Amino acid sequence: MKAIRVHQPGGPEVMRYEQAPLPEPGPGEARIKIEAAGVNYIDTYHRCGQYKQMLPFTPGVEGGGIVDAVGEGVTAVSPGDYVAYVMHIGAYANYAVVPAWKLVHLPPQLAVEVATAVMLQGTTAHYLTHSTYPVQAGDTVLIHAASGGVGLLLVQIAKLRGARVLGTTSTAEKADLAREYGADEVILYTETDFVTAVKDLTQGKGVHVVYDGVGQATFLPGLDCLRPRGYMVLYGQASGPVEALDPQILNQKGSLFLTRPSIAQYTQTHEEIQSRADDLFSWIDSGALHVRIDRTFPLSEAPEAHRYIEGRRTKGKLLLLPQHWSEPDVPQETINTSDPLDERSWESFPASDPPPY
Repeated sequence: MKAIRVHQPGGPEVMRYEQAPLPEPGPGEARIKIEAAGVNYIDTYHRCGQYKQMLPFTPGVEGGGIVDAVGEGVTAVSPGDYVAYVMHIGAYANYAVVPAWKLVHLPPQLAVEVATAVMLQGTTAHYLTHSTYPVQAGDTVLIHAASGGVGLLLVQIAKLRGARVLGTTSTAEKADLAREYGADEVILYTETDFVTAVKDLTQGKGVHVVYDGVGQATFLPGLDCLRPRGYMVLYGQASGPVEALDPQILNQKGSLFLTRPSIAQYTQTHEEIQSRADDLFSWIDSGALHVRIDRTFPLSEAPEAHRYIEGRRTKGKLLLLPQHWSEPDVPQETINTSDPLDERSWESFPASDPPPY
């Protein structure tokens, strides 16, 4: 099979597209024929060594496809089942072995690509709004990077829970996209001081919660956007890690709450993973939640996908689409990535249009 392998930490160029042995599922595991793999910021942390991995390794913690084989004791899934998963490394490959308890079955009407696109970012948006700070009707929330993959889902789910949503973006194009997906107000932080804008939009009261996946560039100013006893939810660090903080600052700024959640702590059992996925899939099916797939790349172009996401150009989800061939040495140039992978495949739509889900 083909896989992306990282032999030493570094930039996108360290990811090699190479031949790898077909993995065999052990007890409690299933082998998945990967039809789509999500590209996420955590993948860049693994690649550059910020989150250390045993070398060499295959990146990617989110995938979807067909169960190809199962190990001893696995009864929850069977060969031929369509499944998706999150938070198990190795998805940038033709095949991946995954603990069976992490797999969720896909509804018949849901395309593998769409299900994969929502597993990490959708689960993140779900736990942030339902568990970390459970958004209540009437709350005002601030979402940084509101037009990104997580941001667009956060905007929609916060609106489903009855919140007023303020978002920040870097460009007018991204601001229009955030509004299209439900944001009530969008602040261009490249043109306007977002703290001043938030104070103006809330009559000086501040917001109930800040959802910050940007980190260093927005964290400290974000504390000034909160009302007394507000929640700073720092769930990512796209602009770099936040510097050490004196807890006394939280007192001075209004007895604030600060949390640094991780998806791993909110997906600890199959029941929890399945429950969050059930909500997401149900909202997609009803049309209440739209999953925007910004771009897809062939698996061999994983380095370019990483350059794209690290360049903060994303307006939705990025996916890698592995190609499966009966002959292992088919040249890459023969691939047509616009062809559907199977009868359930997501059909591409213009980047300017909302997806039909």
